[in-house]
Amino acid sequence: MRQVPVRLTTLIEPIVTGLGYEFVGIEYNPHHLNGLLRVYIDSKNGIVVDDCSKVSHQLSGVMDVEDPIPGNYRLEVSSPGLDRPLFTQESFGRFMNRQVNMTLLAPIQKQKKIKGKLCGLEGDVVLIQTEAQLLEIPFDSIAKARLIPEL
Repeated sequence: MRQVPVRLTTLIEPIVTGLGYEFVGIEYNPHHLNGLLRVYIDSKNGIVVDDCSKVSHQLSGVMDVEDPIPGNYRLEVSSPGLDRPLFTQESFGRFMNRQVNMTLLAPIQKQKKIKGKLCGLEGDVVLIQTEAQLLEIPFDSIAKARLIPEL
């Protein structure tokens, strides 16, 4: 997975969990003029706007004091939604047998975008069943992965 600086996860995760939410993950897109830091949270009861606001308020205060990101950036706190992003090996295991869309850092068998069913996790390798074949995708080669909503 495209790596978020460890210092951001180390700083943000305890705040989110301390407020009683599940820390799903972080998307960080640095830019010299206006970067974006998106924090995904969840809970057993789902997430509403007030939850995002509560976490955003706490994170903003800590981010202002710690100042881990140089320059300007926008902080967003969001529910993972129906097309939940998968950030960790544990999340791939948790959503076994679900359909996913995946983008790879480099092509594997001439494919950089993959759609298929999560079939397993063997060590650092994610098993994806596509329409054509079973692919073994090294976890470190995944740029992005999202669940495909079941409607």
